[in-house]
Amino acid sequence: MFASLSRAARRRLLAVSAALLAVCGVLVWWLVPFGSPTPSGSVTFSTGVPTGVYQQYGELLKGALAQDLPEVSIRLTDSEGSQQNLARVASGEADFTIATADAVAQYQRERRPGFERLRSCARLYDDYVQLVVPKDSPVRSARDLKGLRVGVGQDGSGVRLIADRVLAAAGIAPISDIEPVAAGIDTMPGLLTQGRLDAFFWSGGLPTDAVRSLADRFLIRLVPLDAQLVDRLHDVGPSTRHYRSAVIPADAYTKAQDGRQIETLAVANLLVTTDKADADLVEGFTRTVIRSRDRIGAQVHPAQLVDLRTAVYTEPLTLHEGARRYYRSVKP
Repeated sequence: MFASLSRAARRRLLAVSAALLAVCGVLVWWLVPFGSPTPSGSVTFSTGVPTGVYQQYGELLKGALAQDLPEVSIRLTDSEGSQQNLARVASGEADFTIATADAVAQYQRERRPGFERLRSCARLYDDYVQLVVPKDSPVRSARDLKGLRVGVGQDGSGVRLIADRVLAAAGIAPISDIEPVAAGIDTMPGLLTQGRLDAFFWSGGLPTDAVRSLADRFLIRLVPLDAQLVDRLHDVGPSTRHYRSAVIPADAYTKAQDGRQIETLAVANLLVTTDKADADLVEGFTRTVIRSRDRIGAQVHPAQLVDLRTAVYTEPLTLHEGARRYYRSVKP
């Protein structure tokens, strides 16, 4: 029959057939979903103290997520830090958070509620321990803190965990040998300038705005924490193996370092969720974290250190399946 048609008729029939196939293709695309569904709903992100890096990073990441996951509503909530963050995520009070690897290891070692459900999306950037004193302070090492008023971080913070460990490694009982002051980076600089603190510990990305701002208006100095101290920390047990010797670059706080590098210790930050989190949501979250590095890093310097090549190294947590799926998709 087709052969008996005129050439013009055959052309018209072929054109009509092609049009019908195109329409059918559009209908199939519209009616049958291909690929992963777009994540939607509301999630809570537990951050940190208002002037800390966790909070600043969370605020900027929220903006990036709003563009990449427009159907997901992100709610940020302040916290005292890593330890409280982990408890919130494990209990379902929050869906995502940031916590240091040592705090995660401690949470697991103590088998705290929900520890077995914790999963990671990415290794982010390292926190550097910063022991801050007035410029004219006689304190030259952590051992010299005995008998002084020392800011050790809030009770639920990773700062408190690491400050107590550093003090113990220096031979100082964190409760009886000093006057510990439970305060965060939002209040410790003010207490130091008022003479109500002799020193304070902070663990955060470099530079931390609160410390840089303090150095601009008050003469301070960073106290070295040497490699021997890190070795003694490693002797405590498995939950302290995540600390590494590091240096604070000379230009991190120019006015507080007199052009010198400062020995210290560092620990990785992890983006944490649980095995209950939707895989598509976690994949999208992880993608945004990696892709937004430069945008966020322009305002929060530590974010510049988020690196696709190292993001998968999230010990002591295993990767969430959604994060694993993302990394497979970008693997060269």
